[in-house]
Amino acid sequence: MGSLYRSFVSEWPGTMFLLATVIGLGIMAENLAAGNMAVVLLGNTIPTGAILVVLITTIGPISGAYFNLAVNIAFLLRGEILPRRVVAYVGVQVVGVICGAVLAHLMFELPLIQESTKLRTGMAQWISEFVATFGLLATIFGTLRW
Repeated sequence: MGSLYRSFVSEWPGTMFLLATVIGLGIMAENLAAGNMAVVLLGNTIPTGAILVVLITTIGPISGAYFNLAVNIAFLLRGEILPRRVVAYVGVQVVGVICGAVLAHLMFELPLIQESTKLRTGMAQWISEFVATFGLLATIFGTLRW
């Protein structure tokens, strides 16, 4: 199996497991926290960080463990990956995201495809996304440097 093929194939389960973990944690935390949003946040944050370490450590050497459009674009802008590779990664990651969401819903016996009931937009949401993405990229490039 070629190196390029392994890269694309490894991004799919990596993205799937990341999304299944994040979505599953959200479902489980809300079910267990009895309305305490601090517990929900804590129950999501620590395991999400842990699964990222596991996935980056295991899949990183194979594909780079990009898992995120912003990461793909950042590496593209740095000239470290080619545009056609970004397009391929995004395609594989989209499939991984869908599979991860379906997997999480299967694990909690929820309808496999469902529409969100929570409004996730507005200035605060966009600022939060910007800060989180900046933090993610700063962490990636800061650790790569050392």
